[in-house]
Amino acid sequence: MSNLADIVVRPATHVDVEGIETLIAPFVDAKRVLPRTQDELAELVTNGFVAELNGQIVGFATLEIYSRKLAEIRSLCVQEGLQGKGIGRLLTRACVDLATHRNIYEVMVITSSEEFFRNCGFDFTLPGEKKALFLQTRDEH
Repeated sequence: MSNLADIVVRPATHVDVEGIETLIAPFVDAKRVLPRTQDELAELVTNGFVAELNGQIVGFATLEIYSRKLAEIRSLCVQEGLQGKGIGRLLTRACVDLATHRNIYEVMVITSSEEFFRNCGFDFTLPGEKKALFLQTRDEH
């Protein structure tokens, strides 16, 4: 890849579902993202974004909107070999911009890539010291 200017980030469409499925497969195999059926992916593209390089999907993220107050960035994946080049940041920005446009109050992310999201402006607490707490009810997805 010559530079970030070669990357096009655009809203995902239903035509992208197969390419997204191929992109996320290694991340699912590595248990870094949840497995998704084609029907689930078809729903996720509604508020999703793809990153393309030379017409090939090399990144994906979606904003799952729970309410006017809360949305979550989900399924952020960037093709191996292209990670660390700013593509994930562009996809994250697209999701945050969509939330801002829709007047969503808070955007959260559940991740094993803490440093990446902290560098994108996310933190463990919100003003007023609000924190998200979790309880896992089973071992597998």
